[in-house]
Amino acid sequence: MEELTPIFLLGPTGCGKSQLAVELAERMEGAEIVSADAYQVYRDMPILTAAPRAAELELAPHHLIGFLETCENNDAATHARRAQQAISEIQARGNRPIVTGGSGLYVKFISHGISPAPPANATLRAELAALPLSELVARLKEADPEGAAHTNLQNPRYVARNLEIVMTGGKPLSHWKKNWQHAPAGPGFLFARETPELDERIARRAHSMIENGVADEVRALGELSATASKTLGLDEVQSFIAGEMTPDELEQRLTLITRQYAKRQRTWLRRESWLTLVDAYHAPVERILHALFP
Repeated sequence: MEELTPIFLLGPTGCGKSQLAVELAERMEGAEIVSADAYQVYRDMPILTAAPRAAELELAPHHLIGFLETCENNDAATHARRAQQAISEIQARGNRPIVTGGSGLYVKFISHGISPAPPANATLRAELAALPLSELVARLKEADPEGAAHTNLQNPRYVARNLEIVMTGGKPLSHWKKNWQHAPAGPGFLFARETPELDERIARRAHSMIENGVADEVRALGELSATASKTLGLDEVQSFIAGEMTPDELEQRLTLITRQYAKRQRTWLRRESWLTLVDAYHAPVERILHALFP
């Protein structure tokens, strides 16, 4: 492993990877953390996005956290380019980049390069977004049965994007994946907890978000970009603000959707065979350091 190769520390939401990244950075002289989170880029939503706390930010340099206005868009390719710029600058300082996050495509573009899939087609995307999920699924299955079999058909965004790729590029999804860079940019670690514990951590976080004023945070938001408007939990908090939920109902709903999101993340992460599993119960920092510097 080259001296300044990035380290990838990944895991589902709520597992504690942000804190682990800080602990690892503290043990490695000169390490700096680069976020691969799709939504923690927004400076006005730290509670809703569970961004690293001020105390964590002070313990190690962080990049791509809280630097965008909510009216600005973000996407995986743009984020990956920003991350690569940050990584290059960290390496130029003689420091070690630690990339951490759980947003699948954002991570993949940083770790394996930006997919050569055709660029987004705004007109087609708008047309697909107006279709019901059942029709999107049917059209994807017809256009690319193999690709559909490897798509999360419960997620309208994933189905619509994959259908857009097939329709715009004129080739099945497998074509684009085969042409993707396969070697990761550095060693990767999957930080894991047992599901019951992770579920409990997520429930505590939902409670804490409400206690810490997530409703006031959302009330104060201005214009939202297409990306910012997809932030997990935003719709639920807005419904609460509109009087459509009680605080208890909001807490239950935030807990549920976050657990569901974490489950999807775990499914994706398990398929990433380049990651080394490191659980929360056996000195994870020491295990990572031993793997890096045996």
